[in-house]
Amino acid sequence: MNGSQHRQQRRRVAEAGPDEGLDLLYRQRRAARMRRSAPAGHSRRSAGAVKNKKLTARQRRRRRRNLIMLSVLGVFAAGLVGMVLTLQNLLGMNEPKDFAGPGGAEVTFTVEQGAGPIAIASDLTEREIVASSEVFLEELASLAQGREVQPGTYTLRLEMPARDAAEVLLADAGSKVAYAAVNRTLRQHEIFEALSKGTQIPVSEFEKLAQDPQALGLPPQARNLEGYLFPGEYRFPLDATAEDILKEMVGNTLERLEADGITDPDEQFRVLTIASIVEAEAGEADYATVAGAIMNRLKPDNTETSGLIQSDATVTYGLNRKSYDITPEEKADKSNPYNTYAHPGLPAGPINSPGGPAIDAAANPKDVPYYYWVTVNLDTGETKFSETLAEHNSYTREYLDWCAKQEDGRCS
Repeated sequence: MNGSQHRQQRRRVAEAGPDEGLDLLYRQRRAARMRRSAPAGHSRRSAGAVKNKKLTARQRRRRRRNLIMLSVLGVFAAGLVGMVLTLQNLLGMNEPKDFAGPGGAEVTFTVEQGAGPIAIASDLTEREIVASSEVFLEELASLAQGREVQPGTYTLRLEMPARDAAEVLLADAGSKVAYAAVNRTLRQHEIFEALSKGTQIPVSEFEKLAQDPQALGLPPQARNLEGYLFPGEYRFPLDATAEDILKEMVGNTLERLEADGITDPDEQFRVLTIASIVEAEAGEADYATVAGAIMNRLKPDNTETSGLIQSDATVTYGLNRKSYDITPEEKADKSNPYNTYAHPGLPAGPINSPGGPAIDAAANPKDVPYYYWVTVNLDTGETKFSETLAEHNSYTREYLDWCAKQEDGRCS
């Protein structure tokens, strides 16, 4: 309302009577209040509209959050399913509980002395002879009837039914057998003593057979059965003869050589001689490396050691004692055919009964540049290799320092 309108209103009120003037004034003021309230009412309606718009936007944001959360949950669920399937495969949960049979290729399975059913089942499963340790243990329990699997070597098949494997392992469990354990590195006379103890066959019967090694299939250069008596745990029938026993042990050695591709009798003798030195001189982890170093010493162009293997173990074998303590005079003694300090090349023959891993290493030596090796710690078996005598001598001093801290006789 402008100034002219206000003046006109005041004039009308002044011209009216008292009551009429008051009434007119009241109506004018009421109209003014209504006019003043109109913009405010418009603002409230606008705020309500904005509020409604804000609520709609909030709903849209909430809907987007819900969709994002659902997508994340979907991805997580898919990943969880994948992880479960992967774990099932890794843990063998999806593998068959038993093979249908009859089985695949024949394999040799050894039950070690003291091995219980659980350890046997685990080994069988790891080698894929049976599909499930649990099923094998169930079958073994149902068939055992108080019997236990005996130590020894068995012929089984890959992927065979658990019940069939249990039957083979229990086949001789109820019968009486002669048990003998032949450890690696044992010499012929020690093996005969172990066999006699287990079978009650006199040592003299084994010794008599050893005097004619060619009768048991050994090459002409073999002086006895040394190196050909395969180590392991044996279960012999009670009526087995000394000849039966020795033929089985020699057969196992020849079988291992043939598996490595060594079929020529002369080459077999050579490999067994190297394997016996490897068995005496090294820990299993270093077998192939030591075999490679020996091969380097045997090469015609070897100027580092001039063809000498220089093994203490061969010298003491020829002296008929077990020790690594030898004198300079003994090293120079050419009358000892096993003295690899005095005679270049290999000794007269094997010096012990090498096991399968040593035979494998001798048949397949590692290609290395070394000529020397020395075990610097007899407790850990740590062995150090070198190409030169100077470096080897430094490692030898390390070994002597270690020995100086040990009890008397530890390094002899």
